Amino acid sequence: MRPPQRAQRPDEAHRQGRTALADTGDASLQSLRCTGDGAALAGPILALGAWFNNTPCLLERERALFSPNLGDLDTPDACRRVEPAVAALLAATPVPPLVVAHDLHPDFHSTRVALATANRLGVPALAVQHHHAHIGAVLAEHGRFDTRPVLGLAVDGVGLGSDGQAWGGELLRVRGARCERIGHLRPLRLPGGDRAAREPWRMASALLYACGRGSEIAHRFSHQPAAALLAQVLSRPTLSPPTTSLGRHFDAAAGLLGVCEVMHTDAEAAVALESLARAYGELPALADGWRISPDLELDLHPLLLQLADEADAARGAARFHVTLAAALTDWIEHALALEHCDTVVLGGGCMHNRVLSAMLDTALSTRGLTVLGARRLSPGDAGIALGQAWVARHRLTLKET
Repeated sequence: MRPPQRAQRPDEAHRQGRTALADTGDASLQSLRCTGDGAALAGPILALGAWFNNTPCLLERERALFSPNLGDLDTPDACRRVEPAVAALLAATPVPPLVVAHDLHPDFHSTRVALATANRLGVPALAVQHHHAHIGAVLAEHGRFDTRPVLGLAVDGVGLGSDGQAWGGELLRVRGARCERIGHLRPLRLPGGDRAAREPWRMASALLYACGRGSEIAHRFSHQPAAALLAQVLSRPTLSPPTTSLGRHFDAAAGLLGVCEVMHTDAEAAVALESLARAYGELPALADGWRISPDLELDLHPLLLQLADEADAARGAARFHVTLAAALTDWIEHALALEHCDTVVLGGGCMHNRVLSAMLDTALSTRGLTVLGARRLSPGDAGIALGQAWVARHRLTLKET
């Protein structure tokens, strides 16, 4: 069970991904105006969101209604809140939904409720890939319901990919209902599976092992009971599945710098890194901190490996942010050389990081690109249901035409 959290102002809760919209407090239903290009549909679309910060959404012609954030669906109490929240959304419209959208992951409680609700209402249920939905959510907030192509940078902790793997650092070509993965981060291993997402020292160890320095793990993290055997765990792929998650790269950086080895609150490692980077100030990016392969795999291992030998944690955190921003910008430029669009959409929970998002916005805007990011909407999972509804709307439009 998580430790108790102090009371938060609405902007703080939104900043940490716990509300779908900024400046809404504890309103029973939150409303976001969504108008723009695109064919109008005959009825609303219901979307159930994902697993973290579950916040169902009803997309109508000119607005999106959000339930309160129901929290992570990892407890019976949280799961019991989903169906009443859906009922409240449905009661807010006299027209039944045309479709019920949900995450691609079949085992989420939100997915089960979506399938049951669609069956009860006699309407289709549509699965939407997690990172496609992150990009769709930002486009919906900006009133972009057309099918003009955009390049989406979707960066977060985890989302099920269309290949069944754990994604979280993706370049996507998005054109309405169509989404193609055109690039991703070089994977890191998750030693011990999901536990690695809560213990940054494990992600740091995964980086050391991948770079031929696995022999350092036991001594470097000797106060962690599992450190002595972690290299053996990393040698067994079944115990260390891969992930392309940028969130796990933040964790690896925090572990290598000694900033946070075990997390007790959501995104604790990433928040600590951001705070240190902001306090330290500006410094140049590492010119040799990343590599980009011909098939658009962005390798951040060189950056992380240099952090392994950094004595100043604050300087390392600042170096990580500025080099990461430069690497992502370079990656996007490589992709745009192959694409025919001038709009970049930034989505996913890593975009809560104001240092990183500001650096990206500045770097991309100065290159003449249109950069779209979340404004009132949460860029993370609290806002993802809107993106699911946006994708479902495009799929319905395709069927009608």
